[in-house]
Amino acid sequence: MFLVLSVCILGLLASQSDAQDRAALWRGNDRSGRCQYTFTVASPTETSCPQAGGPEFEGIKARLSLLEALVSKLTGGGNAPDARLQEALTRAVGERNLLQGEKERLERELGSLQRRSEEILRETERLRSRPCPPQTPSVSGGAPMRPAGGSSPVSHLMARPNRPGDSMSLRDSVWQQGFQELKAEVTEVPAPEEYTGCGVLVSVSAPVTHRKADSIAGKYGVWMQDPEAVAPYGPAMAWRIDTVGSDVRQLFGYEDMEQLSKGFPTKVVLLPEPLEGTGAVLYRGSLYYQRRRSRTLIRFDLASESVAARRDLPHAGFHGQFPYSWGGYTDIDLAVDERGLWAIYSTSKAKGAVVLSRLDPHDLRVTKSWETNIRKNSAANAFLVCGRLYTVASYGAANTTVNYVFDTESGRGRPLAVPFANKYRYNSMIDYNPAQKKLFAWDNFHMVSYDLRLGRPPAEA
Repeated sequence: MFLVLSVCILGLLASQSDAQDRAALWRGNDRSGRCQYTFTVASPTETSCPQAGGPEFEGIKARLSLLEALVSKLTGGGNAPDARLQEALTRAVGERNLLQGEKERLERELGSLQRRSEEILRETERLRSRPCPPQTPSVSGGAPMRPAGGSSPVSHLMARPNRPGDSMSLRDSVWQQGFQELKAEVTEVPAPEEYTGCGVLVSVSAPVTHRKADSIAGKYGVWMQDPEAVAPYGPAMAWRIDTVGSDVRQLFGYEDMEQLSKGFPTKVVLLPEPLEGTGAVLYRGSLYYQRRRSRTLIRFDLASESVAARRDLPHAGFHGQFPYSWGGYTDIDLAVDERGLWAIYSTSKAKGAVVLSRLDPHDLRVTKSWETNIRKNSAANAFLVCGRLYTVASYGAANTTVNYVFDTESGRGRPLAVPFANKYRYNSMIDYNPAQKKLFAWDNFHMVSYDLRLGRPPAEA
């Protein structure tokens, strides 16, 4: 009995010892910081755990795969984009180096040009400060004296060395001697006589500014002097109209150009009907202008301050149908020259081409008309001189040209290229005064004038 009990106790102890070998106890803090004991016992029946699975495991695997791909791309898997970026960076650095080299080259050239300019200036000042040499002696015939033996006139200078105190080098002396010989052989050519007749336009001077308008109403306008003035106003009287506004009626008169420049009018006339555009002119004591929003022309007598005549200009466009290129309702432009009163306009029949009509200054009848080959809205402005129509190419360009002429005698037009300056860059009115041989213009608030030079017509040349 005792033997059986001993065997049982030894078996139990052995089993407990084997269980302890297969059991384990862990102690550690959980996520919340509390102490946690974990006791594990190996399975007596399973040699290994079955394959893990399930949705949660698959999700973890997918996230791990994405994370591995991202890490691979950042650390070496994205070599192609990095290579393109590196190539672009290398190219940019190379271009920057090229530009830097070009900049340095240009700076060197600029420095060289500046040094050359300074040398030229110093040489110019040196030449200006040098006294003029005495004239070369000459014989009674007027020719420069030459040494005997047929030697050149500068041979004795070549043989003479420079002495102390000489203000010029040998080279300068030789040059001066040659210059004196050349000067002795030059004869004066008299300047051509200025043509004073009724000729063709040769040149237009730079503009002379007489006054600037006082307000925005004077951005565009018309100013003039009567080339054939009658009592009670003389030829020195200057007149002005500011044409910005819907009811333009005021005509300002100035005793002379000095009073105009000072802005002191001696006469203010209220026109009976509003004016449109910048085409008004003064002629023989009357103001001729276009009535607003119509093709009606009005002759306003300044002495009686009343309407002396009115007449529609047949078929003429008005109020923006055929203006000049700058606009301003300049459909009908009146003009005066040595041959009388004119109207510059267009009609639907002419399809926008400039039509030129001579008017009777008494009753405004059309006595004769010409149709030209230039379109009215392509011209900035126009004026007449000696029966010839001239157009200006641009109203805003500082340097433009009088680019076209139409001769009423021959009925033919041709291109032209006479320089013309718009000093203030917005020329809205140009008229010719035959008594003064001047153009009067209104350029962006400014009243300016130009002197003209006329040449002999081709038939008389």
